[in-house]
Amino acid sequence: MINRGEVMENKEKIEEILTEETDDKINEQEEIIDETDEEIKENTEDEVNELDEVNELKVENNKFKEENKKLENELDTLKDRLLRVNAEYENFRNRTEKEKKGIYTDACGDVLENILPVYDNLQRAIMADGSVEDLRLGIEAVMKQFIESLKKLDVEEISTEGEFDPNYHNAIMHIEDDNFDKNQIVEVFQKGFKRGDKVLRYSLVKVAN
Repeated sequence: MINRGEVMENKEKIEEILTEETDDKINEQEEIIDETDEEIKENTEDEVNELDEVNELKVENNKFKEENKKLENELDTLKDRLLRVNAEYENFRNRTEKEKKGIYTDACGDVLENILPVYDNLQRAIMADGSVEDLRLGIEAVMKQFIESLKKLDVEEISTEGEFDPNYHNAIMHIEDDNFDKNQIVEVFQKGFKRGDKVLRYSLVKVAN
């Protein structure tokens, strides 16, 4: 005959075992859930951090694009300015070259206008029949006219009176002579000329002491 007390005792043991197993499973499931939640939390934080980094990179990239665009615009502006400056310089150079040619042509015209009459008189002197004295007088007249033509061009003869001046004279000979002062010009081999302060040709001279 089955003992009711034993049955109840066994039932309680079975329930206790089942309860312990259930609690263990519940605890195990809770641990798994906690671990899963922690992993999800960590993964979420990592994803958030990665997203923040991506957003920062996007912001930096946009800034870089804006800065690059700004630099490109500045470069285009500088290129345009450079092209304009080059064009203006080329125009200035051409204009200056044209003006220089015009000045040179005008200067040559002024010189020739004053020199050609001298040529005419020299030609007349050569073709004229007369004595040597007449020829000499004719040449003197031409020389006088030539000097006047030079004066009209503001060209004047460099003086060789007195002391040697290296700014105007070129000493090609030197002598020692007590009859002359130091650095005194004693002979002129070729006369020099100047126009204003500009020396056109140095006087070739002999200098004493």
